[in-house]
Amino acid sequence: MQVRFEDVTMQFEEKVVLNKINFTLPAHQLISFLGPSGCGKSTTLYLISGLLNATSGSIFFDDQDVTKLDPVKREVGLVFQNYALYPHLTVKENIMFPLRMAKMKKNERIERAEEMAALTRISDQLDKYPRQLSGGQQQRVAISRALAKQPSILLMDEPLSNLDARLRIEMREEIRRIQQETGITTVFVTHDQEEALSIADKVMVLQDGSIQQISDPISLYQQPNNLFVAKFIGTPVINTLQRDFEGFNPNHAILNKDWSTLGVRSEDLYIGDSDNYLIKAQLKRVDQIGKDITVHLKAGNQNMVASDIDPNISIGEEIMLGVNPSRILAFDAKGDRLLGLMGENDE
Repeated sequence: MQVRFEDVTMQFEEKVVLNKINFTLPAHQLISFLGPSGCGKSTTLYLISGLLNATSGSIFFDDQDVTKLDPVKREVGLVFQNYALYPHLTVKENIMFPLRMAKMKKNERIERAEEMAALTRISDQLDKYPRQLSGGQQQRVAISRALAKQPSILLMDEPLSNLDARLRIEMREEIRRIQQETGITTVFVTHDQEEALSIADKVMVLQDGSIQQISDPISLYQQPNNLFVAKFIGTPVINTLQRDFEGFNPNHAILNKDWSTLGVRSEDLYIGDSDNYLIKAQLKRVDQIGKDITVHLKAGNQNMVASDIDPNISIGEEIMLGVNPSRILAFDAKGDRLLGLMGENDE
């Protein structure tokens, strides 16, 4: 099922949460809605489900206009942050509950519940109650229940935020596996960029009720549309340099080009020499977490970070940092990325 929004606006009293947004979500893919709190990602998901009605605009499932269609008739599956399982029902009964409401025959309900439990790998938990399960197991039950109705679209609203870090990694891999095995169009809402980038075919980044970019995870990182996306995506946060930055090599050719802000990823910095360096910086601190090394620098009037450079440089030592021009991101005064200015390939 393909999902399409045409000039959709959502307003609560005086507050505009979504402002005439347009997008098409391709069928059979996993799409993440990503952005900071209050950006409108959950609102967009609830508009797809029918739990909210748009103030204006149109919503289509394939070619069907569902803008005013009742949520039950939209045939979507919903998975929430808090699982929303019935504590007095067993796992099997929780999975079968929407099927019972749909008056499906009992033997068919049981067969479907067992099939979904096998898909989500909780077949050995069917006779237990939610209180006897771990958080990850409860979330698998919630996914099984949502899939039991054989929905056209699966909607997941921050489904992993209540889990610990290691379990989140395990469950996002499971969600990706389940989506690929079923082929169901899935929308996954999160504020965690690592979650979004690791499992999604496409990521839609929102900010202040507007879509900033929709693309695959690699393009989102390497070719951000604007400064907001460049700063929101990536760890460590991208180094941003203004025109008045005091650490520039005054003879570098980049200063002759027309830009307002430069963005440099930490992994794109390398130790240069007096002829080809871009930035002069002083080493302040080195952090190592496992194999990941982050070098903290003081450059001109601001702090910067670099990765994958020699960590044995002495604290306080001054170093020259170079950057391949094709790896530099340049932005205009509005924050929009300037294409081709630094020789990068934007095809």
